[in-house]
Amino acid sequence: MGIIEKMRLDGKVAFVTGGARGIGKSVATAFAEAGADVAIVDVDIEVAQQTADEIAKDNGVRTIAIKTDVTKPEEVTAMVDEIVSKLGKLDIAFCNAGICINEPADEMSYESWTKVIDINLNGVFLTAQAAGKVMLKQGSGSIINTASMSGHIVNIPQPQCAYNASKAAVTQLTKSMATEWATRGVRVNSISPGYIGTELVMNAPHLKALIEEWNKQGPLGRLGKPEELQSICVYLAGDTSTFTTGSDFIVDGAFTCV
Repeated sequence: MGIIEKMRLDGKVAFVTGGARGIGKSVATAFAEAGADVAIVDVDIEVAQQTADEIAKDNGVRTIAIKTDVTKPEEVTAMVDEIVSKLGKLDIAFCNAGICINEPADEMSYESWTKVIDINLNGVFLTAQAAGKVMLKQGSGSIINTASMSGHIVNIPQPQCAYNASKAAVTQLTKSMATEWATRGVRVNSISPGYIGTELVMNAPHLKALIEEWNKQGPLGRLGKPEELQSICVYLAGDTSTFTTGSDFIVDGAFTCV
């Protein structure tokens, strides 16, 4: 079997949180194109269902849409139970849901701080933990957490201390889980995207000036595209990456190098 065949995900089942749009939708599509059945998990069930229907139609795989608040343990547990019940198992978890609130540290409300930490860190922990429980029982599985280059640098001129802190914590959480589960068949890695030009980012009027600044700062002079994160996620999800665990992959067009 050649390397291309080994990259296939046929017979595997994946979930993607924050899967209705943006990076989540792009990666869910890639998983399906590689042959995996996919659960689209999001708080916006209408768009999640549209995404699931679109992916199923285009790729001939099974898809389901599940409304889940990743900050609520009971909903996360129910989500994983539904996936196993309807799709038979769980092999791949892309814990991707996240938000950013831009407020200066000296002015940031505790409500804003806890909202970011709850979704970006606690939500990743809860979804990875729930996936891990299933994968540990079956002795195999791959968990991919979405961190950020903002866990490695402090973005200028954006005041986003909660976001930066949450993403740095995700990388350490990833390493901790990977180390604990290394001998039990479950791999845990993270990706740290740079600025990605999702539809929401590109169409937000208040971000226009920031996008121009980001492009000036980045060596490639442009934002990344959601599809430029697909290959690393398919690699981490599949059986060609069986010696890869506890790693964080920065995909930022060398932004953090300067």
